[in-house]
Order: sequence, then C-alpha cells, then structure tokens
Amino acid sequence: PKKGDGIIAHLSGGRGTRCPASARPSQWRTSRLEATVADLPFREVVEIRGHIIDSMILPTIFDEIMDRGGDFEVQAFDVGRKKDEPSYACIEVRAASPEELHALVDHVERLGATRLGVSPVRTTPAPMDGVFPEGFYSTTNLQTLVNVSGDWTPVQYPEMDCGIRVTADGAARCVTLNEVHVGDPIVVGHDGIRVIPLERPRHQPPVFAFMGSHVSSEKPNMRLISEIAIRMRQVREAGGKILLVSGPVLLHTGTRDQVVWLIEHGFVQALFAGNGLATHDIEATLYGTSLGISLRDGIPVEGGHEHHLRAINTIRRTGSIRAAVEQGIVTAGIMHACVRHDVEVVLAGSIRDDGPLPDVITDTQEAQDAMRQVVRGGVKMALIMASMLHGIATGNLLPADVTTVCVDIEQSVVTKLSDRGTFQNISVVADVGSFLRELVQNLAEAEAPSSATSQNQESAQRGGHS
Repeated sequence: PKKGDGIIAHLSGGRGTRCPASARPSQWRTSRLEATVADLPFREVVEIRGHIIDSMILPTIFDEIMDRGGDFEVQAFDVGRKKDEPSYACIEVRAASPEELHALVDHVERLGATRLGVSPVRTTPAPMDGVFPEGFYSTTNLQTLVNVSGDWTPVQYPEMDCGIRVTADGAARCVTLNEVHVGDPIVVGHDGIRVIPLERPRHQPPVFAFMGSHVSSEKPNMRLISEIAIRMRQVREAGGKILLVSGPVLLHTGTRDQVVWLIEHGFVQALFAGNGLATHDIEATLYGTSLGISLRDGIPVEGGHEHHLRAINTIRRTGSIRAAVEQGIVTAGIMHACVRHDVEVVLAGSIRDDGPLPDVITDTQEAQDAMRQVVRGGVKMALIMASMLHGIATGNLLPADVTTVCVDIEQSVVTKLSDRGTFQNISVVADVGSFLRELVQNLAEAEAPSSATSQNQESAQRGGHS
C-alpha cells in the first residue's frame, strides 16, 4: 500500500482485538522499509478516538508522521461498526532523536491524538505583562481540554495562536499575548492536553460535506449555495449570529441591495470591514457613485474623484455613522441598515485609509479585540467575501465549530485561508456578485411561503373580526 491509500483496505484483526504483528499490513509495521530499531530508537505511544476513518483523521496522522521522517506502528485498532460508534487506534510513534519525536507528537496531538498515561497539565507563571513563559503551549482553534487535578476541563474560547491560562478554580481559557499579566499561570509543554479533532458530523447538514474539500473553480456552485442558504436559515432559527466579512467589492459588484436584504431579513448580525466599505457605501448614498463612478451608468462623473473624501468629511462633521443615520443624512445602504437593525459593526483601519471615518478603529490591537468580542458573543457562521486580509484576520479568531464560507474569484485567496489553519473553511471560487445574487434569490424563495402564510393568517383574522 502507498501513502494515502484507503484505510479500510488495510484493516486487520477483529473488533476490539490487538492485531498480531504478523497480521498487520507491512506499512503499519514499518512505514519505511529501511527503518530499524537502531535508526529510530525514540518512541512514544498515542491514542485517538472518534470518527477517525471517514473524517480522514487517522490517515492524515499517518501521512504527517511519514512526511516528517518518522515511523509508526498501530498497536491496536478498534473500528466502530455502526454509524454512531466511534473508532479507536493506539499508535506507537518513532523518531531518530528526542527533538524529532517531540515535534512528531506535537503535530499528531494537534490532529486529535493524546499521549497514553497523561499527566496533569503543567503551568508556569508569566514572567511579565504581555509575555508567555518559555515552552508555552500554542493553541489551535479546535476544541481543547486540559487535565486539571485529574479532570478534563474544556478550554474556553478556542482560538489559534494563543496560550492557555488556568486559574485557581481550575477554569481554563485561551488568552492572547496582550491579555497576559505577570504571574498568570500559563500552560507549558504538552502534558495533560487533549485536542478534539474536527470530525464529519454523524447527522450533518449537507453543507458540511464541503468543509475542507479540494478547492476548484470547476466545482458546481449552485448546489453549494443552496446548502449554504439552508445553513443560514438554521443558524437564524437557532438564535445564532451570522458574521459578514467583506470590503468595497460589495459596492463595485452592484450587490449593495442584496447585502441590505440579508440584514433586513435577519441573516447578518455582525459585520467586519474596513474604512473602504463604509466610505464607498456612504458615498453611494450621498452621491450615487463609488470611487467617482456612477452606479447607474457605470461612467465617471465630473468631480467624482472627490466624492469619497466629501462623504468622509460629512460623517466626521456629524461625529459618527450612527449620528448621520439618526439625523437623516444617510438614508439608505449597508451602513444605514446596520444602524437600523442593530448589527454589530467593527471597522478596522489600515495604513492606506483616507480620513478615516470616525467609526474606524485605527489601533490594530483594539480592532482585533473588538472583533474577538463579537466572535465570542455567539457567532455560529461566517461569510468571508473577497477580503483577504480581513478574512484571514477573522479566520484566526474563529473556533473550528463555526461554519465558515470563503468566497473569492481568486482560487489562491480561498486556499490561503485554509492553509493558515482555518480547518472548517468551505471554499467557493466564484464572483462575489453572482454568488450573492444567487444566495439572496435562494433565501427569498424560501421566505416567500412563510410570508404568504403570515399574510393569509392576518387576512383570516381580519375576516373573523368583521
């Protein structure tokens, strides 16, 4: 068998039994034929549980070990026979040096494996404000547990590239460097840590079948958009928040009205953007242009190059976007809808911004903290549309259980989000304008029957009173 072959084809032994060495596939006994005990004397045993076969977690672990020059032996394999039954594997990881073994075990732990005979988690006080102790544990965005006094405690607010702080009462939570204070007990090493892998749910919405799948511009998007619409309705009905992340492309592609529709119908509860989206949206309301181009005719207008700066000046004079809406200056558009429907908006600035608008947060750490608070406030789905920098920044903050959809006409953009650790990313290679129009049409068609039913009920009630 070759690396990446289907794992089912390699199964040996009965359920719940240890596979004898003679019955195990040769790849499992030694993934490199030249490897010997002398070559790879450093070993550690790990185990993994869950739906590890159909979610491709186990073969991914095998590939990770081999790609990094290690070796492995499957010491036990218990395969779940029914759809709801988890599987179990016990694997000995081998390496040529303690450093290589440490790196291998670190990588497979991030995929969900746990060392046998786990010790309690170890902590070391932070040496100063904003500094983790040496050897701190760097988190993923997967659900993580730490062993505190023999109990597995969930880590609050999973987020990649953070540390873990354990308090005196045994609680644990992800913390950024900026949140660390001198003396905080910060987790170090890998003892007492368990990462729960992102599995394919047993009873899943069809949209989850696209999570982490191969990115291609040739994939049919119609079915995927339909499944995304179903997921959006599910999140809305469950009371979860849907986050929209985008830039001025929403204006340039003529989908401003579609975004307003999503907000008005409860499909967007939070918006992450920059100075550009808000500025061009307000420019469109005040002047009917975007970057001086007429939205109606698609041609430059005289003096149009000044419009975005005049729009910024108007908002700065009133004090805020909300004030401009409440004073009747801004009467339509995305920002108007956000104010009227209490959408949580975080506008993060950049070095290239004109103005900026008074609502824009120019301190990047403050902007990141504001975005983090919104994410931790109940976001269950994120739509990232043609905004690579804001999209990656948001992906870094999202727990792995947040349904994340990235839409961009450039395949490299959606690939980059997944490559940087956003495991749950559903990639859509498409024009944002076409995607939004199809999405809103799908949602609107589903809304129509309920609206008609409501109108019929109101008519019946009026008839009854008469």
